[in-house]
Amino acid sequence: MTASPRRQKKTIASQFDNIRADYDMSRESRFIRRRVGLAPRGGGADFHYRTEEFYYRDIEKARDMDRNDAIVGQTIDRAVANIVQDGFTLDVRTGDTSLDLELWNRWQAWTSSPDDCDMAGEFTWQDIERHVMRSVLLDGDMVVLGTAGGQVQLIEAHSIQTITPQENTFLGVTRDDFGRRTRYWYSADKREGGVLAVVGNLKETAVPIDVRDEDGNRVLFHVYNPRRVNQTRGVTALAPIFSVAGMFEDINFAKLVQQQVVSCFAIFRKRNPIAGGGPLPSTDGYGLPETEQTGQGTRYIENIGPGMEIIGGEGEELQGFSPNVPNAEFFDHVKLMLQIIGVNLGLPLCLVLMDGSETNFSGWRGAVDEARKGFRANQTNLLNRLHKPVYEFKVRQWIAEDRALAAAAKAEGIDIFGHKWNAPTWQYIDPVADAQGDALRIQNALTSPRRLHAEGGRDWEEVADEIVQDMSYAVELAKQRAAVINTRYKDGAPVHWRELISLPMPAGLQMTMQDPNAAVPSDAAATEATTTELGAPEQTKVADTALNGAQVTAASQIVEKVANGLLPRDSGISQLVFFFQLSQEQAEAVMGAAGTDGFTPTGTSLNVAAPAVQTTEDADAQADAGSGVFKQLKRREFKNNAKAIMDILKDLAAGTINRTMAEVMLGGIGLPASDIKRLIDDASDGTVDTPEEDLVSE
Repeated sequence: MTASPRRQKKTIASQFDNIRADYDMSRESRFIRRRVGLAPRGGGADFHYRTEEFYYRDIEKARDMDRNDAIVGQTIDRAVANIVQDGFTLDVRTGDTSLDLELWNRWQAWTSSPDDCDMAGEFTWQDIERHVMRSVLLDGDMVVLGTAGGQVQLIEAHSIQTITPQENTFLGVTRDDFGRRTRYWYSADKREGGVLAVVGNLKETAVPIDVRDEDGNRVLFHVYNPRRVNQTRGVTALAPIFSVAGMFEDINFAKLVQQQVVSCFAIFRKRNPIAGGGPLPSTDGYGLPETEQTGQGTRYIENIGPGMEIIGGEGEELQGFSPNVPNAEFFDHVKLMLQIIGVNLGLPLCLVLMDGSETNFSGWRGAVDEARKGFRANQTNLLNRLHKPVYEFKVRQWIAEDRALAAAAKAEGIDIFGHKWNAPTWQYIDPVADAQGDALRIQNALTSPRRLHAEGGRDWEEVADEIVQDMSYAVELAKQRAAVINTRYKDGAPVHWRELISLPMPAGLQMTMQDPNAAVPSDAAATEATTTELGAPEQTKVADTALNGAQVTAASQIVEKVANGLLPRDSGISQLVFFFQLSQEQAEAVMGAAGTDGFTPTGTSLNVAAPAVQTTEDADAQADAGSGVFKQLKRREFKNNAKAIMDILKDLAAGTINRTMAEVMLGGIGLPASDIKRLIDDASDGTVDTPEEDLVSE
């Protein structure tokens, strides 16, 4: 059977309808959800609350869910705890250090006193931070009013509304033709106080509060998170998930009731006909029966309860009953619902449940890192809408009250409102790995210290100042105490200040303390110092600056790091001077050519090309002469250093150090270049054939 020609014929309009290239969402179908309440030609952000009653009713719905639902309130608390944490810290930057300290002290005193900070005298500034952030998530917004007395007044979202219609006013906010907010209308509950008394109008039930004072400075601070640029008020974060969260609670309640009912029935009774064809035996009910009168008649109720014992009658077979409630699929469904609720509040499932058993460490870290991006966005919004304007409000008040501060504010180069807020950061998820990663980035010049600390919400200048101040304090205190001990005890064993304090050493380095007197010969002649006519030492004895084996190893590691480009040359020389009490000349001699332009590292260990040979006659003469450290030494001192040279050559022969390292160390000790070459050539074959007494020329 073929279709009729009439049905096959298509009109021009129908053909164009099929080939149009619009969005699928523009045409309704059974697959496109029909959405109601939309503006036919587009509307502003406030169009969807054109009936103000709905807006305030939704606030109360969200508060009821916060009060009574098991998961929503705790999820909001978790989000606030991650965003606010221990509060935001102020860094004053006026351009004058003393002025910075003065303003910082004033802010600390004001924020820590509830009577000075809160008009109700109940909350510190940190409490206010938490309450404001929680209201932004739950109610949608909160208004903070700066009062003439210096405190701030917290006004909840439902109190900003008008009783009677006002021109250019919506949801209690009056705006001019350019969208600039001019005043807010406070509708105070008679049980509430504060704003009415400040404004001075006790007759009105809705009091207008100007956003700015007569000088144009903002005194009213509206904290909300707008999704659109022309949005007047904030909307609760629960709006997209209100039905989901509500049904989630209903499902959980139904499952609990089901579990209770199932727990009451442990046995099924199966009745069989009695032999002889008699009727089934009558049995008692499951509990104490009750009756209830309803519109349809009398309702019979069995009062069942856990732990009841059922006695079977004649002809009954009892069967156990233990269903799986809830079933396995229920838990996957619960996790899905919790994920949907959590993601609307910026929390992954592991933070909603505070349980990491659902994922591994990498999954936990990835989810938390993504959540922190949202936390930072909320922190920035809170700083811009609350902290910065409130701080400027307080500075203006302090200037008006203090002539000296007002004069300082007018000084040249002073930015009296200059400041920076440091948002709270989060601890390392894996402290060791993250700290090692930060150190590696700094070491390989992948970032700067200021950028690295900025990532953690810290200020590098502040950190550097604190490190220097703390270390200076520790060193000065140790030196003072060492001087006291040495003055009190004259036992020939002086205490070095380093013995009283444990200073951090560079990674991979170790240092052993040694009494310099231990290496000094016992005879007086060996300890005599050759002096000039003025009495100053003409040459430092090697015994006074000799390094033991552990110290030589540590010094070698410093030279190796410089040679491989892991440590700047100047820093390496400074470490040799600082840690081993060498002179600047001695430290440079030990460092040799490592870190210079003519020195090129070739591997991770100290396996480097020999430094470029100087071509000037002076350089050659200096290289042949050596540093002169061993000149004019007595025989015993000479033998001690000959033993040290032998240890270096044995390390070279064993492959513990390479040729360049041996050259640097022997040159630092003071051997001339000719002796260094002869000794190294001898040890390069893996053995040291030169006798110890022939190591150096006397």
